[in-house]
Amino acid sequence: MEENVAGLLSYVFGWVTGIVFLVIDKRPFVKFHAAQSIVAFGALFVIQIGLNILLHMSWAMGAGFVGSILSLLGGSVIGLIALVLWILCMVKAFQHEKFKLPIIGDIAENIAGK
Repeated sequence: MEENVAGLLSYVFGWVTGIVFLVIDKRPFVKFHAAQSIVAFGALFVIQIGLNILLHMSWAMGAGFVGSILSLLGGSVIGLIALVLWILCMVKAFQHEKFKLPIIGDIAENIAGK
């Protein structure tokens, strides 16, 4: 499989395929994109879960409509950010570019082992 295709595939199912490609592929380009996928989409996944917990807590504590709307809007924003990052990262990997996301790219380089 070509490096750029493997890099793209490391983003397809977010952090899950990132883990798979980090373990099975030893090429530095692929390992970087796999690590970036794990860090970026793993973090967004954790944030999304946290917002869902806040949504349920706001209902349970009687925060009512305002708390629920804020949690839902936050979740929608996170979802939109994830969609844009997902498409951008897949396109850049397919174009064989080592596109580093701010902060996350440095963490990914450390994980992938420069």
